[in-house]
Amino acid sequence: MERPVMSSRSQAIADILTRAIIDHRLVPGCKLGERELAEIFEVSRIVIRQALIRLADDGLAQIERNRGAFVARPSMQEAMEIYDALTLVEQGVAAQLCDRLGPAGFAELRQHVERQRQAVASGNDALADVLGQEFHTLFVRLSRNKVMQEIHAQLVRRTTLLRSLISADFDYCNLLDDHQRVIDLLEKGRLKPVMELIDTHHRSVVRGYIMDRQVFPELTPREALQPYLDGKADEAPKPAPRRKTGESGGTGAGRHVHATK
Repeated sequence: MERPVMSSRSQAIADILTRAIIDHRLVPGCKLGERELAEIFEVSRIVIRQALIRLADDGLAQIERNRGAFVARPSMQEAMEIYDALTLVEQGVAAQLCDRLGPAGFAELRQHVERQRQAVASGNDALADVLGQEFHTLFVRLSRNKVMQEIHAQLVRRTTLLRSLISADFDYCNLLDDHQRVIDLLEKGRLKPVMELIDTHHRSVVRGYIMDRQVFPELTPREALQPYLDGKADEAPKPAPRRKTGESGGTGAGRHVHATK
């Protein structure tokens, strides 16, 4: 079913709100008041309402009758369902790639994993995290199935809320190795082990999450959105996660915020 047509201004606002959620500046449960947002963006409430509907369609916001809109607050059950859906999509893609992917496609996947491995080796956790997410996007894109890509992209957007969770004792290197093993098995035409590995890979990601909506400091909507309005979002420091009592201050390879690996 196609989305309703919305104004370019509503789309631009939806994009800003989405990015603010991804950047942890608008945290789960944050109130998205139509009147306040209309004042911040200097537009009508109708324009804001359209933008909020778009966020709700993507699973990034919840609109409650007589209460308004809020940044969605994911539960562990929802996280499991999102990753189950990602598993099904990627298993379907694997079935397609097993017969269709040529040497150039396998080379592109291997090059991507090598970049990810170099980022891990150099201690560049932020880059390694981004590359880990992009591996799955590349994997699906190589199927050249537009519908699969759209479904996968929407699910990935929903995992952005899971960045309000803390990963506990995450073995990042093992998850990286999973990417390499998927390529090796797929190249040998061993589809069943690939299917099983995709499933266990995503399940290990879900097990790495602990729900805690207070991980990131809460900002008012105006404070959260001001850098985007000023065109300085890339310069604005991202809110630092709050550490739980007793949590180690180290940043070893085994402990990472992990979204769509």
